[in-house]
Amino acid sequence: MSTPFGSRGFFYEAWQRGGPEWERVRASAYECPRIPRAFLEEERATMGDRWFRQEYLCEFVDSVSAVFERNLVEEAITGDFEPLRIL
Repeated sequence: MSTPFGSRGFFYEAWQRGGPEWERVRASAYECPRIPRAFLEEERATMGDRWFRQEYLCEFVDSVSAVFERNLVEEAITGDFEPLRIL
């Protein structure tokens, strides 16, 4: 069990490409009855929306320092071209 740490790393890869042998269960903090809603709203105000979504809503968010969103980069990569060769 863990929270996502951005669109990278083991948990991201397992979630996205882990195959049928992986069971994926997502439960946000709002679904946990022992966590008060007021606490969650205070956390969102303190840590900001991006970190809150990652830590409490189980979202794989892109890094704030990323120039492009990860999904756009992955969609741009194809096997249609040979790699450039350095002479």
